[in-house]
Amino acid sequence: MAQTGPLTEEDRIRLFANALADESDHAPVVKLFTPDGAATWLISEVDPDDPDRLFGLCDLGQGYPELGYVSLAEISAVRGRLGLPVERDLHFVGDKPISAYAEEARKQGRIVA
Repeated sequence: MAQTGPLTEEDRIRLFANALADESDHAPVVKLFTPDGAATWLISEVDPDDPDRLFGLCDLGQGYPELGYVSLAEISAVRGRLGLPVERDLHFVGDKPISAYAEEARKQGRIVA
C-alpha cells in the first residue's frame, strides 16, 4: 500500500468510509503520535470534502485531550524534542467508539490507548 505522510491508502479509505456512514461514533482507525514527545491523535474520520481535515481525539500532551478537527498537514509538520516526525502506531486497533476513548482521556488527562 502506498503511504502518504503518516496515513496509508487503506487508512484513508477507512476514514472516508466512516465519514460517509450513518453512524457517527466510530472506533478510531489510526493512532498517530510523536515518538519523542507527548502528542497523540486517535483519528476516526476524514472530511469527504477536504482530505486534509481529520476528525478525532487530539492530545498535545498538555493535560486537555479533546475531540475535534485537525489538519493532516499540520500533524505531518509536527516534530518532537529530538526532531522526529509523527508516526503511525502499527499495533493500534481501535476497539471501542471514539467517545469512549475521549471519556477515558478526560478522566486521565491524556489519551490512554
